[in-house]
Amino acid sequence: MTRRFPDRGQPARLLHLGAFPHAVAGVLLHLLFSAAAQAHGVAEGDKGYIQEISGTQLLPFIYLGAKHMVTCYDHLLFLAGVIFFLYRLKDIALYVSLFAIGHSVTMLYGVYAGVSVNAYLIDAIIGLSVVYKALDNLGAYQRWFGVQPDTKLATLVFGLFHGFGLAAKLQEFELARDGLLPNLLAFNVGVEIGQLLALGTILLAMGYWRRTAAFLKHAYTVNVAMMCAGFMLIGHQLTGLFLS
Repeated sequence: MTRRFPDRGQPARLLHLGAFPHAVAGVLLHLLFSAAAQAHGVAEGDKGYIQEISGTQLLPFIYLGAKHMVTCYDHLLFLAGVIFFLYRLKDIALYVSLFAIGHSVTMLYGVYAGVSVNAYLIDAIIGLSVVYKALDNLGAYQRWFGVQPDTKLATLVFGLFHGFGLAAKLQEFELARDGLLPNLLAFNVGVEIGQLLALGTILLAMGYWRRTAAFLKHAYTVNVAMMCAGFMLIGHQLTGLFLS
């Protein structure tokens, strides 16, 4: 088997199979199952608060947006896949910015314009985004089809779907029209703050891991586990769609 390493900040294609400690795998799969069960969820206490307030409430919505992001496992799982083989900060900033643009545009537009989308279907597509990125990290598209998808475009497009997923959840609540736009902007600011906090934690952990021999040894299996998580997300959401 051969390995392909990162080149000039582009996602690497790793074709190496290594063992992965069962304890770590168990923790990872637990988090992945949490992603399937809690995709774009909003805590019950927050639901009541959102429905009761009216007028411009910037700080509360910033807090709610940040809280949502740091507990939004499917979103963070996709981001972890995006940066998995990115080493330069400018490349990480570019990909994360593309994702943030897509996420912000559809969340704001979806809620403010009242665009109706099926939450189960959108969350299934979000699960597909995780599968896509894991397969990309494994170099599957080059092996299977002899082509490499445009990773920047894919990150932006899947960001649009992630934003619609959040918009679908927010639309379930009767948000007051009074102060809606500034509140949505504040919520989005909170989302980006939460994303930066979560991303910083992920980068610190991955930075430490990359300095060890275990990174190249276990990266293949981690991405396989990520792909399985994406399929779990898809199955969970499609089951909800068919039963609803």
